[in-house]
Amino acid sequence: MYFVYLALCEDKSLYTGITTDVARRLKEHQNKKGGNYTRAHKVMKVVYIEQHKTRSEASKREAEIKSWPREKKLKLIK
Repeated sequence: MYFVYLALCEDKSLYTGITTDVARRLKEHQNKKGGNYTRAHKVMKVVYIEQHKTRSEASKREAEIKSWPREKKLKLIK
């Protein structure tokens, strides 16, 4: 199972990613072992999660969400 998630960073920016284990990935981000963006923008918490059966589905959804403006991402969270 794969998960698409949105994380809220300390500077109020939103990071979108995929993983098989959200809790582990959050710890990696918080310990600066995630991607370049999350090393520079401290992740505070995961604010949204979607579940997908395949990596392909999750990757497509991640790309879709990443292309959205911030306002649309905030509507998804609510």
